[in-house]
Amino acid sequence: MFRLLLPIFVLVLNTSHSQTHNVTEINVDSTEAAVTRARLNSLSTIAFQKRNFHSKKAAIPYRFLLPKELNAGQKYPLVITLHNSSRIGTDNEAQLEPLARIWLREEIYDQFRCFVLAPQFGRRSSAYSPNKDSVLVSKPSDDVTELLTLIRGIEKEYPNIDKDRIYLVGYSMGASTAQNLLVQDPGKFAALVSIAGVPDLSKLAAFSNKDIWLIHGSMDDENPYHGSEVLYGKLRGNNRLTFTSFTHLSHNDIVIPFLLNSDIPKWLFDKKRESHKSQRSPQLYR
Repeated sequence: MFRLLLPIFVLVLNTSHSQTHNVTEINVDSTEAAVTRARLNSLSTIAFQKRNFHSKKAAIPYRFLLPKELNAGQKYPLVITLHNSSRIGTDNEAQLEPLARIWLREEIYDQFRCFVLAPQFGRRSSAYSPNKDSVLVSKPSDDVTELLTLIRGIEKEYPNIDKDRIYLVGYSMGASTAQNLLVQDPGKFAALVSIAGVPDLSKLAAFSNKDIWLIHGSMDDENPYHGSEVLYGKLRGNNRLTFTSFTHLSHNDIVIPFLLNSDIPKWLFDKKRESHKSQRSPQLYR
């Protein structure tokens, strides 16, 4: 089992702007990856309710997980987990990729009690194209805007949701979409975990004072590692930004170190949305 938060695995580089860049030398072999994915895929997903959202502009199937032993007098975080492009469809099944299934692991389900929303997109939720600096950047589909409507509806349906602890987690296209959502409505979200995403550089101020964990493998030849480097560099004033680089990992194995431990839930659960009055603009470098 990987333990990324232990210093034996990680070289920590603190920049002069108080950001953190973690560089890790972890390797993942194909057998290890297959066994890890199999353990997650063997979990029953029956606890994830099957639902569908419809509006005039979009139809979005989604799965919804309630906290274990939901207490009417308690507030719980909402985790929104966003799938990669290989899970595009309408079966309301495929979006429960291994990164979404971590919330079903018994120890996670018991200790980190939260609502989990896992939408499925019938087409690409983020499109990629190079900008004027030849950096591949992401742009959201119209369905992403409709997802914000779905989120607002879920908040109304479940007043137990802690509106100060709504989290975004995504891998590949899902990580890009998570960034797109944060850009579209930065005041709604408390924290973002972006794994192997293509950056959204359209509104850098949206990332101001947000807890952000960028994770990328430097051997990624699908969604270029350089994009996360660029985003990290442009947000030098946000001292709540962490960038974890995996020197030896590629696009397809980047999630493996996070599937059988509690690193992502632990990182997320103490993060809270700041009030608008206390937010400051970061130093942005273009």
